[in-house]
Amino acid sequence: MSRTALLVTHTGRRRSTEHARAVAADLIAAGFEVRVVAEEADDLDLPGVVPVAGPEAAEGAEIVFALGGDGTFLRAAELARPAKVPLLGINLGKVGFLAEAEIDDLDVAVRDVVDRNYTVDERLTLDVTAQFDGGPTIESWALNEISVEKGERAQMLELLVDVDGRPLSRYGCDGVVCATPTGSTAYAFSGGGPVVWPEVEALLLVPISAHALFSRPLVTAPTSTFSITVDPFTTLAVLCCDGRRVYDLPPGAQVTVRRGALPVRVVRLRTRSFTDRLVAKFGLPVHGWRGNRR
Repeated sequence: MSRTALLVTHTGRRRSTEHARAVAADLIAAGFEVRVVAEEADDLDLPGVVPVAGPEAAEGAEIVFALGGDGTFLRAAELARPAKVPLLGINLGKVGFLAEAEIDDLDVAVRDVVDRNYTVDERLTLDVTAQFDGGPTIESWALNEISVEKGERAQMLELLVDVDGRPLSRYGCDGVVCATPTGSTAYAFSGGGPVVWPEVEALLLVPISAHALFSRPLVTAPTSTFSITVDPFTTLAVLCCDGRRVYDLPPGAQVTVRRGALPVRVVRLRTRSFTDRLVAKFGLPVHGWRGNRR
């Protein structure tokens, strides 16, 4: 029975393209049908791959490879999630917090996939809807975060935030980030939010540069619902999902964020603690800058 893998990469970078060719060649040699995103097929220039397009690109595949940084991983997640296909990230970028393996592990990672020597975690996602008078309802989702931000640089945004149907606070701010545990090390982290282990089921709410006496980041139950209303007399706002899907919001728009109906299935090649990942990715000073005095 034929096995199928979808390969997603950052073809604008020469190293990424070269590594993608090597992965594709190894998978084809192992008996896989290798699909590539149609727009990337010419850059890969590899015989034997199958160009695919559209949201069904990963349908029926065994695994999706994302070779690149976190941006490539999030792009691949858009294809893997609706097909419920496991997603394996190989970091060819800088931090690559979402990736499971580094470039030095590439050959081992491919071999593990061929041997089916991996497990799969399910990562919590967010679903979002936005409604406003005179416009269509916006529906989208995110793996990392959904943010409502000011659309004009020089003006502050006025937002009313409700949690589970009850008003929490009105913020004059640059925006609000609603994040998952997976996204706690991304935009929410930059806004002063906590790092949450990915196994924890929770939602995060982080105000951005709020002019308020109470603007602490909050961690709520995974069943919670956030409602963010753009004040009718404020400036234009922007709804952003994972930094990839962006929508304009007029004054008076109401954004609702809740746990996503579909998770993203993420490949794990080996047991590795999240603590070790934090230390490695952020270069945390385990030994301390003063040295070990023991």
